[in-house]
Amino acid sequence: MNYKHALVVGKFAPLHKGHQHLIECARSGAQRVTVLCYATPDFTDMPSGLRAQWIAALYPDVQVLVPDGAPPDSAPGPAHWAFLRQWLAQAGVDADVVFSSEQYGPPFAAALGLAHRMVDHARACVPISASMIRADVHAQRAWLAPGVYRHFVQRIVLVGAESTGKSTLAAYMAERCGTRFVPEIGREVWEARQGQLAPADYVAIAERHRAEEDAALEHCHRYLFSDTNALTTLLLGFCYGHLHQAPPALLDYAQDCARRYAAHFLCGEEIPFHQDGWRDDATWRSRIQGMVRYDLQARGIPYLELRGTLAQRADRLMARLEEEGGRGDRRWSERAGQQA
Repeated sequence: MNYKHALVVGKFAPLHKGHQHLIECARSGAQRVTVLCYATPDFTDMPSGLRAQWIAALYPDVQVLVPDGAPPDSAPGPAHWAFLRQWLAQAGVDADVVFSSEQYGPPFAAALGLAHRMVDHARACVPISASMIRADVHAQRAWLAPGVYRHFVQRIVLVGAESTGKSTLAAYMAERCGTRFVPEIGREVWEARQGQLAPADYVAIAERHRAEEDAALEHCHRYLFSDTNALTTLLLGFCYGHLHQAPPALLDYAQDCARRYAAHFLCGEEIPFHQDGWRDDATWRSRIQGMVRYDLQARGIPYLELRGTLAQRADRLMARLEEEGGRGDRRWSERAGQQA
């Protein structure tokens, strides 16, 4: 190692293999590395704090900092250099070299009085850029570490009463889209406990369901389909009389559903009721279905009701996702409410 303390500065929006190559070169060439991660205005759906976490997760030995109060990205170089000179001094970052892969690297390093090492300026080693990835994250996912790509997977949840086709549709959509689905965890617990659940069981169901969703994200493509969510878990707890007062954790998980899922689809009850030995009856199904619909409306959660055959439901669901897809993909470039 030729240097004591290397400095790497960037937006890392998103962090990709080219950025990783840069950071790894800095780690190989210096005893210590500090990475500054920021953008002004920031990216609304992948803020600097999150991007810093991506770096820290991959490189625990690297110090990752997020400067506050930086000038706009559009400001001239000298304005940024003056800001960083002051910020680095206040933060106690005493670097002796800048590693970069950008044209501004040499004058930036000179302005700080540091040495400079250029890394793959021609993008010969890693032919990708963050702007190319933001244009189509899913097509470019090979350039992203699994822990980074998972942020861009949209959770799609299917809700409704028992025997409304949620499980069948979730598995069907996962196969159709070449991705994963998470089955209804509550059903498994219900059968194992012979329907005798305590309040703590409902919390455990919600937590396990969320954990299995999180674990599946790194293996998904574009979407993750979920059979029910914590809203349904909470509702069924009350309907079956197992909950008289909801545990605070379960309330939090239910409240988080509006943010956690990109889309809610309510599976219709027009299909024949299937009695599998654990379910109640069609009348009970209608009651629960009405409560699920009311709960979505009361919470202000947009949803689309799916009816018809499996193929018809799948086609309508896919049409809605494709309709929203352009907007969903563009948001990765949005900064402070404006198109970057």
